[in-house]
Amino acid sequence: MIRLEKVSFSYLPGVEVLKDVTLEVREGDFLAVMGENGAGKTTLIKHFNGLLKPTQGRVLVDDVDTGSATVAELSRKVGLVFQNPDHQLFSETVEDEIAFALKNFGFNRAEIEERTDQVLRLLSLEEYRQASPLTLSGGEKKRVALASVLAWDPKYLIIDEPTIGQDYEQKSNLRKFLSEISREGRTVVVVTHDVEFVAECSCKILLMAAGRVIASGPVEEVLTDRELIKKGALTLPQLVEVFDPLSRLGFPKAVFGVEEASELLMENLRRLKRG
Repeated sequence: MIRLEKVSFSYLPGVEVLKDVTLEVREGDFLAVMGENGAGKTTLIKHFNGLLKPTQGRVLVDDVDTGSATVAELSRKVGLVFQNPDHQLFSETVEDEIAFALKNFGFNRAEIEERTDQVLRLLSLEEYRQASPLTLSGGEKKRVALASVLAWDPKYLIIDEPTIGQDYEQKSNLRKFLSEISREGRTVVVVTHDVEFVAECSCKILLMAAGRVIASGPVEEVLTDRELIKKGALTLPQLVEVFDPLSRLGFPKAVFGVEEASELLMENLRRLKRG
C-alpha cells in the first residue's frame, strides 16, 4: 500500500499546503481525490512517487520510505500522469514517447513493440503513431501521456485530471477501462473536479479542503451529502439533482448512471400504463 503518516508539506516556510494528512491507499483501491482548486490534491499525489518529500511525517510505498528513495526507484511501481501533458511529453513521435520508459526499464525490443501496440489500440492513438505529441490536441496529448505510463504496467496508477479535453465517448471509455483494471487488482487514483465522471465510477472518494482530508467514503455517500458537497466546493451530480425530488415518489436518491436512470424511468412508465 501507499501510506501517509501525519504528512504536512510547505512550498514556502510557514505556508502549509498539506496539513497532518494520514491515509492509506491499498492495492486494488479505486480512489477519486476531489476538492476545490488549492485544496492540496496535486500536492498530495506528488508525494506518492517521491516528487515531493514531506516537510513533516512520512510516506511509505510498499514499506519503502520515500524520503530515502529516488523518484526513479519509485516510478517503477508508481506511474504518475500529470495534469498538464506538456510537462510530460518530449519525444519526436508518439511511438517514441511510449517506448521511452520501457527502454529505460530494460524491456526487450519485442516487449516494447507489443506494449506500444497494445496501448495505442487501447487509447485510440494508432493513427498518431508517427505524429509529434506536441502537435496533438489537449485531449490527445493527455491520452498519449496516459499511454506512456500504462505501457510499463505500474502497480499504482495515479492520474491528475484525466477527463480534461476528452469528449463524452472518450470519458466513458476511460471510466470503463479504469474500472476494469481496478477490478483486476490494480490501484487507481484520479484527481478530478468532474463529479459526473466520478458518479459513474464504483470508487471511493477522498474529499479535501484547505490541505486536509475532510471526508472519505463511497461515491453514493459523499456525492449525495449536500453539506460535504458544499465544504468541498463541488456540485451535485445532475442525476442526483433530478432524482432527489423524485424520491418522494418512491425513486431512489442515489442514482448516478444514465443507464440506471433510464431503466428506473421506463419501469415507472410501464407501471403507470399498467395502472
